[in-house]
Amino acid sequence: MITEELYNRYFSHLLSGNRAEWRNIVRELLERNIDVKELYTVLFQPAMYRVGELWECNKISVATEHLATSITEYLLTLVYPILFSSAHIGEKAIISCSVNEFHQVGGKMVADIFELHGWDGYFLGANTPADDLIQLIHEKKPGMVGLSLSVYFNMAPLLSMIEKIKVTFPDLNMIVGGQAFRWGGADLIQKFPYVTYVASLDDLEKMIARD
Repeated sequence: MITEELYNRYFSHLLSGNRAEWRNIVRELLERNIDVKELYTVLFQPAMYRVGELWECNKISVATEHLATSITEYLLTLVYPILFSSAHIGEKAIISCSVNEFHQVGGKMVADIFELHGWDGYFLGANTPADDLIQLIHEKKPGMVGLSLSVYFNMAPLLSMIEKIKVTFPDLNMIVGGQAFRWGGADLIQKFPYVTYVASLDDLEKMIARD
């Protein structure tokens, strides 16, 4: 449903901040009953990855990168009617960004995929302190906790956060993922019991289906 021409048009409007155009593109796709995961993996994710690459190469400003992120976060809200119409199955997932991690779009998409499959997905956003997350785990008693990491430099705080959670909840099922793992680190996760590195939303869906 999402052609190369459509993607390029969307991306152009995303960078320029052309509100009417990028909003109309997404609304039309939703009206045509596009699969939510396709919308995320074929449109939103590649566009944000490309934005990040342009920023890393100093081809766009921080302001433009922030604008594209803000736009994408708004567009995710257009999917809410679909997410919240799913029949819920009584399972809970808490998804958060790691300490010092301020890129939250990927984590939000993960929480949305859980919602789409009938889970109650609690998304905590950027830079969540470990103690606050642990307190919420006590309160909600989730079947899954996910941590998102986009910047490899923050791998050590992520590992420290996992260790702290595992002291209190040694048998808790956890997942980690994000763009940071392009540079490595998946092997470091293997030392933790019941913690799985999930490389993509496709892999996440397969894991949820198995459960």
